[in-house]
Amino acid sequence: MIESILKRYPKEKRFLLAILQDIQRTYNYLPREALNEVREYLDIPLSSLYSMATFYRALSLKPKGKYVIRICDGTACHIRGSMNLLEEIKRELSLSPGEITPDGKFSLETVNCLGSCAIAPVMMINERVYGNLKPDMLREIFSSYGGEENGRG
Repeated sequence: MIESILKRYPKEKRFLLAILQDIQRTYNYLPREALNEVREYLDIPLSSLYSMATFYRALSLKPKGKYVIRICDGTACHIRGSMNLLEEIKRELSLSPGEITPDGKFSLETVNCLGSCAIAPVMMINERVYGNLKPDMLREIFSSYGGEENGRG
């Protein structure tokens, strides 16, 4: 799989970020084996790869769930109850920020801002935005992603 991604790019360091983004999209994180293949392909130090992977928040060295839940905790969301949403997620999915459910279905992150203050509090699951949320809305949202077994699959 990594080989097919690498073949799309010339062997030039300037394509490193694009390569890492493609790997991230494919695996939902950057596996060490993939980084080693990129290192060999571009003939660059592994430290350069780790430097880039840790600099960009969109890249992750840790596996993420199939569905990445992002809870906004910016000022507007915080004032309007984002921490209550976070507590409900802990109850519903037994999930805390930085964790992934045992079945790999969901992972949870808190973010500083999702840019949707007018509909605070806000949550994203992958690319879908949910606004004006209340804790009692979360169970139905998660079940639409196959979370009816509380993410413990």
